[in-house]
Amino acid sequence: MEFFDKESTNSKMDTHNKVIININNGKKKLIVSPGNSLLFTLASQGIFVPSVCGGRGICGACKVKVNTDVGDYLPKELSHMSKDEIEDNVRLACQVTVERDIEIILPEKLFSVNKYFGRVVSIRDVTHDIKELKIQFSEEFNFKAGQYVQIVIPPYGQIKQSTQRAYSIASLPSKKHEIELLIRLVPDGIATTYIHNYLKEGDKLEIIGPLGDFYLRDTNVDVICVAGGSGMAPIKSIILDMLEKGLTHRHVWYFFGARTEKDLFYVDLFRDIEKKWEKFHFIPVISEPENPELWNGEIGLVTDVMVKYLERVIDKGTSKEAYLCGSPGMINACEKLLKEHGIDKVYYDKFA
Repeated sequence: MEFFDKESTNSKMDTHNKVIININNGKKKLIVSPGNSLLFTLASQGIFVPSVCGGRGICGACKVKVNTDVGDYLPKELSHMSKDEIEDNVRLACQVTVERDIEIILPEKLFSVNKYFGRVVSIRDVTHDIKELKIQFSEEFNFKAGQYVQIVIPPYGQIKQSTQRAYSIASLPSKKHEIELLIRLVPDGIATTYIHNYLKEGDKLEIIGPLGDFYLRDTNVDVICVAGGSGMAPIKSIILDMLEKGLTHRHVWYFFGARTEKDLFYVDLFRDIEKKWEKFHFIPVISEPENPELWNGEIGLVTDVMVKYLERVIDKGTSKEAYLCGSPGMINACEKLLKEHGIDKVYYDKFA
């Protein structure tokens, strides 16, 4: 099956100065213009390889097996590659320039990732630096609780080119025509500055998705969830989905870390879930309380509190799996501590 360069307006394809991207041993062939990265060339043809960082070579998410010699590995690639991946010719699509015919292998699931156009129907502050964004679609948007989307950020202000950033979905999959996102303001961040300072209710957004393998596994074991900041999003979606589907026979322990009281949000929501779900436990943790005499919850690092509960409160005799979302530092510390306590099934999204 061949797909022609979408920029062409000719009824017959002019292959002069074009190159061929051969995908999955000829299952798909794209005839495209050379000169751009493999990541953006594929996106221009409607094939969206995950890229949390928008193609800057930071996240390492856009790994693609390349069966053609495309030159030496770039330094940005090597920091994300294992020895086995290098031996298997796995490359970062954002760091490979399409200059000649190329053969690549892609996971079949990427062919079901699509671009949608949504309308922003609600923008709400949930903390001093996190906004809850609600987006509606005219067509169905189907996803698994825990997955994420990529938002296409248009040019604005001094930003002359569009870019993409990844955000986890915070809402229920059963809401087929809308999603909610949680966006924390990052100082000088291109995407978050646009969302916090330029985006308005009623505006349209391009959304690519759904993406990601972070979702609840089909088991009956107890669940440990740990998140911080806007890492709340996929955990909220997973917990709401479990409640809606009646998966309340499983114990769920949700540890949410915040720096101060003003960084906590959705506390009332999870306290209400505790009343409906006997085996659900919400443990908010503050590391630097502004009013320690008024705060009657846990104080310290969320990882330390998790360990305290694993050793003193949570039943040691049950099997468990963990779901984490937050900064790379928090994820790495959590994973190490969980494995030290016999929990090897650990699933996560890292957001730098």
